[in-house]
Amino acid sequence: MSTPPRPPLIKRRDRLALVLLPVLMLLPFRWRVSLAGWFGRTVLARLPKGRRRILASINHFLPDLPAAEANRIAAEVPGNLARMVMEILSADDLAKLAATLPIEGPGLAALDDAHAKGRPAILVSGHFGNYDAWRLALIARGFKIGGYFKELGNPALNEHYLRAVSASGAPMFPDTGEGRKSLIRFLRTGGMLGILVDLDRPNGVLVDFLGQPTRTVLSMADMALKYDAVLVPVYGIRTPEKPGFRVWVDAPVPHSDSMSMTKALNDSFGAQVRAHPEQWVWWHKRRKNTHPASETDDL
Repeated sequence: MSTPPRPPLIKRRDRLALVLLPVLMLLPFRWRVSLAGWFGRTVLARLPKGRRRILASINHFLPDLPAAEANRIAAEVPGNLARMVMEILSADDLAKLAATLPIEGPGLAALDDAHAKGRPAILVSGHFGNYDAWRLALIARGFKIGGYFKELGNPALNEHYLRAVSASGAPMFPDTGEGRKSLIRFLRTGGMLGILVDLDRPNGVLVDFLGQPTRTVLSMADMALKYDAVLVPVYGIRTPEKPGFRVWVDAPVPHSDSMSMTKALNDSFGAQVRAHPEQWVWWHKRRKNTHPASETDDL
């Protein structure tokens, strides 16, 4: 008789999150987001391991940055990450806020045209500002935008996260084989897909990002070419003034070849990171100098 697998161990920090999150959700949206930001700046920012990882990434991608500026960015990143997580977990409140956000940029007309013609679109962003703010803002404009997501590694937050992304607009496609099949069907019928470019994948290839060869998947460009989809970078940029964000729809990436189109995506995203470096989650492991072959068809 086989022994059933043990449930994953929950770390002490995750148990703390399980206790604190329901309490925070009782607070008004503005207060809970502000409190999450305070916690990120005053607690998470002081954890040595995370700070070293952020600084290593900053020094890798922006080696000429003065030490004082690198330290300033590293101190602010955890606060912005904590605010983003709390906003995403507060799906209904974020949707209400997103409906008020200004939307601008040279790619907005292309999205309007694709929507009117029923042409598929791939909207590419990163773990920057708040990637759900722009998606919800465009949904409020009348676009049907699906999302591609991966479950969190933190078991304490994952249940809340899955519930939030499911409530924040449909359809949502999980990072599974069936999810990818559903995603392709959605694109083929003229759907608009939101997806993030700044995660390392084993089947990525080295593409310039912020002046460094960085493992990046070509699949977003591949899908745009295969399904004749508009490929547009989009960002939810955090602002100090109300309503708290603005949505920037960058110029569409012209169809050419997958490598050139992916470099254009990285260039667009890199420009936003340079302009607002404290809004990117720097500790993603993108500093790889190899790109091993993979038999999977990951996005």
